[in-house]
Amino acid sequence: RDSWASRGLGDVYKRQLYVSDHIGEKITVQGWVRSHRKQAHFGFIDLHDGTTFNGLQVVYEDNLPTFEDITKIKLGSAVTVKGTLITSPKEGQKFELTLEELTLEGDCPDDYPLQAKGRPTREYLREIAYLRPRTNLFQAVFKVRSVAAYAIHKYFQENNYVYVHTPLITASDCEGAGEMFQVTTLDLNKIAETGKVDYSKDFFGKPTALTVSGQLQGETFAMAYKKIYTFGPTFRAENSNTKTHASEFWMIEPEIAFCDLNGDMDVMEGMLKYVVKYVLDNCQTEMEFFDKFVEKGLIEKLTKLVNSHFTRIKHHDVITILKEAKVDWEFAPEYGEDIAKEHEKYITEHFNGPVFITDWPKDIKAFYMKQNPDGKTVAAVDLEVPSAGELMGGSQREENYEKLIQRMKELNMPEEGMDWYLNLRKFGGCVHSGFGMGFERLLIYLTGVENIRDVIPYPRTPNTVSYTHLTLPT
Repeated sequence: RDSWASRGLGDVYKRQLYVSDHIGEKITVQGWVRSHRKQAHFGFIDLHDGTTFNGLQVVYEDNLPTFEDITKIKLGSAVTVKGTLITSPKEGQKFELTLEELTLEGDCPDDYPLQAKGRPTREYLREIAYLRPRTNLFQAVFKVRSVAAYAIHKYFQENNYVYVHTPLITASDCEGAGEMFQVTTLDLNKIAETGKVDYSKDFFGKPTALTVSGQLQGETFAMAYKKIYTFGPTFRAENSNTKTHASEFWMIEPEIAFCDLNGDMDVMEGMLKYVVKYVLDNCQTEMEFFDKFVEKGLIEKLTKLVNSHFTRIKHHDVITILKEAKVDWEFAPEYGEDIAKEHEKYITEHFNGPVFITDWPKDIKAFYMKQNPDGKTVAAVDLEVPSAGELMGGSQREENYEKLIQRMKELNMPEEGMDWYLNLRKFGGCVHSGFGMGFERLLIYLTGVENIRDVIPYPRTPNTVSYTHLTLPT
């Protein structure tokens, strides 16, 4: 038994769970003071170090020569504590630490924003995002974010996918919506004065932007490795302030060669069930916290998804069900049109579980999707999940060169600069499919935290550069 062995709290909890003879062990722990209750002759410090969601209660008494100094330790301070693990008399708490020596590593002023009295709102915490991870809610959120990201990589790596880093700077608009952030080194003030733009003098010699998707470049690697995935940041210059939109977010985008739409849905279902189960199994304390304080029934909802049958139904048939439903819709469902949030909710309740909606009208979908023989629909799919709506979107990609060219002409899309993408259909092309899932959308579903700004460390939304009050140099 090591004397004064340095332990992370995560290690302490693991040892206590599986080994019964560590009571009486002298250990050193380091962390931050979450709360501090002082009495006349003793006190309690709630210490957290981030290695586990749980804190450690540190008990000290007035027999210590430094008792008065310890009582002055403020919330938020960083400390090193030496003490002995003892069985705790407190119900629901297996052990605590009897303090023998405390070193103040970093003091904290009285105006520390995360005071124990009063619970700061999520809106206020966004303004001090650099301190958010110290609160229970965000410590849980960002731990789940980390574990979910690992689970995604684990799923694809175990299934022999190659992880591809697609470019963040691009000259192609994958979705064709035009909502892209331009990248330039040109003097914008000078352009404003002259009214002229000479892209030949720009850094790349042409208009470039931040990517909205890694899909198109991902397809090129799928034609060499068969199964690939991207997982990285994407950007949308969409002036939206809803709870589910951000200007910078992360996307998971697999691309699979020799795979049709049905095979695509198999992967979508398998990946989602794997990730949800992995989080439930490996973030039990955090998930119990969410279930109790954020969304009642969250664990039951996620467990049900893992064990659910995913229904597969065509868009046309969904519209028929919606039209026949005895519901006074805010937005009337129509053939050939998109469906609204209220429709998504109804369909998942109708089938009592997740629903794949397939074969969408081609006029409301992207140019690269496989055209069905009816000439009206494409082999596209959206996954709707209970209480959240759309979580993933995918399609079989158009592998026919002539059909893809014709579709681009119909949409007035220039072929210039897209030869590399079109040539994939000429140089050993094959049936292939893929899908995309917004990582933050998944985290909203996993945690019950409904605002995308609260599941990403430093959210970027319209009219905000940083929630940390940092000023960019001029």
